[in-house]
Amino acid sequence: MAQLLKVQNFNVSSDGIAAGFDEDQSLDNPFGIADLPQKMFGWAGATASWPNRTDPGGSRGLDDYFTRDFSHNIGAEIMGRNKFGPQRGPWEDHEWQGWWGDEPPFHTPVFVLTHHVRPSITLSDTTFHFIDADPAAALAQAKEAAQGKDVRLGGGVRTVREFLDAGLVDTLHVAVSPLKLGDGQRLWDSPDELRDRYHLEIVPSPSGVTHHIFWRD
Repeated sequence: MAQLLKVQNFNVSSDGIAAGFDEDQSLDNPFGIADLPQKMFGWAGATASWPNRTDPGGSRGLDDYFTRDFSHNIGAEIMGRNKFGPQRGPWEDHEWQGWWGDEPPFHTPVFVLTHHVRPSITLSDTTFHFIDADPAAALAQAKEAAQGKDVRLGGGVRTVREFLDAGLVDTLHVAVSPLKLGDGQRLWDSPDELRDRYHLEIVPSPSGVTHHIFWRD
């Protein structure tokens, strides 16, 4: 079977915003909007399959299906530099190794897109490779590293848009929160913008989010 490039569990507000502006991002505020992760990702954290869960329990059902499927058949990840950390320009601190801690949740090779390459780093079973490549070249490297498995496109929003614009994304799952933000980095004005390229199924969840599942033939 062909390897797929998949966007999974990508979260946006009801007005299509996924993060704040670059100038508002900081070490303590990765999304550039205070409390955004708790407000927008709470549906995932409440599920039984949430990987960071330390206590028993959690919800089952539709939301849990998406968190449970997050790592299924994924052999590599691509992310933008701003998902790795808040630094801009040349790397000034090689000692700091990203937001993801000593046990990153990826468990695969991760390709970080940046115009300022640096040596790869390995934390537990995740290796971060820092590459200066266009979307097609980055995907080729990630597919090779994935060894026949699929590749996950992790974000942020500009990275997802670049790969969508290049026609490289095969499937896209976006969880739309009922929260309205008004300003920030926007994935879309309306999900209908992608209907010329993708089939779309919209499934509401009891948690309040609406799951948008896009796929193409």
